[in-house]
Amino acid sequence: MIGLVQRVKEAEILVNGKRISAIGEGILLLVGVSTDDKEEDAKYIAGKVANLRIFPDDKGQMNRSLLDINGEILVVSQFTLLADTRKGRRPSFTRAADPEKAVHLYRSVIEKLSRYNIPVKEGKFREIMEVKLNNFGPVTIILDSSEKKF
Repeated sequence: MIGLVQRVKEAEILVNGKRISAIGEGILLLVGVSTDDKEEDAKYIAGKVANLRIFPDDKGQMNRSLLDINGEILVVSQFTLLADTRKGRRPSFTRAADPEKAVHLYRSVIEKLSRYNIPVKEGKFREIMEVKLNNFGPVTIILDSSEKKF
């Protein structure tokens, strides 16, 4: 599972020009589910994101987590994170999980984040979305559950 973390001042999702979700300060999390992913991958991504110290403390150092700042999170499914561009010019998505598996593990990430008492908003699975964000820093971090170390 790939989690692309973006520290934001605010973010919102629009579908067909209408706002369906929005957050203030926190994290925009793009989630790509692979064919090999399991529940433990969702648990890893959720735990890592909730506790990742990427928010500034009083000295401007990245020492605070989403939990420490009482931030929000906006989770968006994004199969294109699993793109394989090694051959040719058109990406291959064979590493991406089928929609049934992907939606289950995507929802699992959301449920596990909710257990941390983090306000969680989400995009709309299998829809074309506009993602608007004010990336703060910018801070963008890639998490890969296949490289997990607890």
